[in-house]
This record gives sequence, C-alpha cells and structure tokens, in this order.
Amino acid sequence: MGKDGMNYAPKGKPQPVVEKGVFCIAAVALDHGHIYGMCNGLTEAGAKLKWVYDPDPKKIADFIKAFPQVQVAESEEEVLLDPEVMLVCSAAKTSLRSALGIRVMKAGKDYFTDKAPLTSLEQLASVKEVIKQTGRKYMVYYSERIHVEAAVFAGQLIDQGAIGTPIHIDGFGPHRVGDPKSRPDWFYQKETYGGILCDIGSHQIEQFLYYCGVKDAKVQYSQVGNFSHPDYPELEDFGDAVLLGDNGATQHFRVDWLTPKGLSTWGDGRTFILGTKGYIELRKYVNVGTGDGSSNHVFLINDEGEQHFEVTGKVGYPFFGQLILDCINRTEYAMTQEHALKAAELCVRAENQAITIKEAER
Repeated sequence: MGKDGMNYAPKGKPQPVVEKGVFCIAAVALDHGHIYGMCNGLTEAGAKLKWVYDPDPKKIADFIKAFPQVQVAESEEEVLLDPEVMLVCSAAKTSLRSALGIRVMKAGKDYFTDKAPLTSLEQLASVKEVIKQTGRKYMVYYSERIHVEAAVFAGQLIDQGAIGTPIHIDGFGPHRVGDPKSRPDWFYQKETYGGILCDIGSHQIEQFLYYCGVKDAKVQYSQVGNFSHPDYPELEDFGDAVLLGDNGATQHFRVDWLTPKGLSTWGDGRTFILGTKGYIELRKYVNVGTGDGSSNHVFLINDEGEQHFEVTGKVGYPFFGQLILDCINRTEYAMTQEHALKAAELCVRAENQAITIKEAER
C-alpha cells in the first residue's frame, strides 16, 4: 500500500471457499485504488476475476499488472451481459456509485462497491427500490473494519464477551492527501466525493453500528472545515460527529486529511471501544514511536488484566469468503443489507446537517 493509502490492497493467506472457477467476478470503474483490495480479498477467497473495464487505458494497464489473468472488456455492457459473472466490484467516483450499482442489479448481478456507497438520500431511496425489485445485493467495502486484522480481531473479542456490552466508541480516521496534484480532480469536488463525513466518515459510522450492535442512530452533532487546503476550497480536511444509537450506545469520531509527512504510513487510525466490563484499543496501521513497521495492535483491558496482541497474519479476512457464499446461497453472514445501507444513510445525514467551521470561528 502506498504511503497516501490510495492503493489499499492488504494481502492475507488465501483461503478459498469455492472451487476454482465457480464464482466469477468483474471489476468496473477503477477511480479509486480500493478496487485492488476488493479484488484481492475476493480472489484470495476463491473468486475468479474474469473481466475488467474502465475507459482510461492507464488505469487498465495498472490493473493488469496486479491481476494479469484478467480479460479486458470493451464496454460495461460486455461485462453486464456475461451470464458467468455473479458479482461486479467497483470503485467509481463516489457520486456515480449508486447509478452503476443500479445498472448492475438490474442486469441480475450482485454489486460490491467501495465506500462511501452513495452521496445522497435520493440515491439511497433509488438503491433500496431496485434491491426490492431485483433481490440483488448492494454490498460495501468498509475496509477499515473488514480488511484490517486488528478490527476483525476486536469483533471476535467482543463476541466472546471480553469487555461486556460495548457502550461507547471513539474513532480516529486521519488520512494523508500526499501530493495534491496526484489526486484526481473529483477528489476535490464536494458534489462528487460527498464530503468528508460521507466519505471517510463512513468507515467510522459502520464500525459503531457493528461493534455496538446498533440498528439505527441519530446524529447529535456534526461539523466540517477546511483548515489547511485553501487552494482546494471544496475539500473538507477535518470533520467530527457524535451519534446516539437506538440501544443507548454512543460514538464520537474524528476524520481528517492532515496526516503529517513524518508519519511512516498514510494515517494513524485508532479505535477505542468501551464496554461495561473493559475496553479495547486498536492501533491499526502503526504503533507510533517504535519504528518497527508493525501494525494491527490490539490492547485489551478488563478484570483479568492488560493484554497486548499483534495480530498481523494471524486473523485473516473472513468477510470475503462469507460474501462469496452469501451471493451463492442468498444468505447474509458477511454483512446484512440493512447494515450496509444504514451506515450509508447515517454518513449522508451527518454530512447534510454538519456545521461548517469558518475562519472567524477558529
């Protein structure tokens, strides 16, 4: 993965859940580097990556270097008309993800999109209607939970009752812009990327729903601002929010594009999960100050004492195999449709009601 986080493609131990060639997938729209992680996770779980399509030859050439076995389609339609393809993966521009997903589902295929999966409540309503009409899946790559071993392990600890009932989460999702010119134009256009709370805030809200068993929530407050990128006025480089879950659990999270150059990776992502009988801290990508290059640190503190786990290469990424089997068997073990879209809804609501921090207010 690059230091700016654009080509996020964790590699785990291949654990196929199907025979070779049984489950075929395709990649359409390569606008964000998360497409590499999405396809890598699925192929490690046994999927056959058959097609790739994007109108940009450079993106196609780069993708083929990572997945040399893939065939290049001449059009999106060629992919959607192939009866062998069961799931279409996409990292399109954020505002275009729902429209592509609707075309995919109407073609009789399941859809796996990068986060955020949509940028407006109108898009959400359209997606829900097409899901109802077609019975297809609209799944989301919330990578900071499903493709991070520390985050997977935290879920396992919670399921085992290690901290009692989770009642509060503090999440921190700092990111690095890197060279601003290396980013595409749409990255700086709010209508396209959806705003910081909709975009990278979606990771944080999804984790709140998952770890705390929340089915619905209210955004108590949210705010956004541009503190360090005056040349890109539509880029929100800071945002935070407080949510109240329907079961009484609460969350505060902060996201930003302010990671300094001196950090050894693209962001010091951390999560603190407070339970009734203990708490968990995740240091997902770096253990600051050690210089050892390690990641996936999990700290568990409860009545039995203090424990520290470094879980890189020890937990794996079960989501991808579960998703394949869900598509085949029409089950919902990887992620429910309700969960995927509730996270999407709440991140849009947080963005829509956010107060913009002005220069005079600082």
